[in-house]
Amino acid sequence: MSSATPSSQQVFILGKTKDGKTFRPSDWSERLAGVMSTFRPPGMQPGNHLIYSPWCVPTVVDGVKCVVVHTALREHEPMAWDFVMNFARDNNLQMLDACLLPDRPSQ
Repeated sequence: MSSATPSSQQVFILGKTKDGKTFRPSDWSERLAGVMSTFRPPGMQPGNHLIYSPWCVPTVVDGVKCVVVHTALREHEPMAWDFVMNFARDNNLQMLDACLLPDRPSQ
C-alpha cells in the first residue's frame, strides 16, 4: 500500500507482521515517530524538547503498538511519506487506512 484511500485521513502502521508476530524492538513506534518529529505542518516550529509531529504519532490500539501517519505528510513531505511507508513494507508490518476519532467527552 503506497497511499491511503480517499476517505481515510490516517494510515495505522501496526506493530504486528502480516503473519501475526509482534514486531521488535518493543520501542519501534517511538523510534520511528522520533525520526519523523521534524516533519511538521507549515508554521509549526519545534521547541527545545522532542515533540512528535502531528503527522506521525506513536500510540497503542487494543494493546498493539502503532504509528498513526496522517495523509497530509504525503502532500507536504513526499520523501518522508515514502520513508514511513517503505519502513512498514520492508518490515512486513500490517497497515490499515482509517480515520482516528477523538475520545468521547466524559459525562
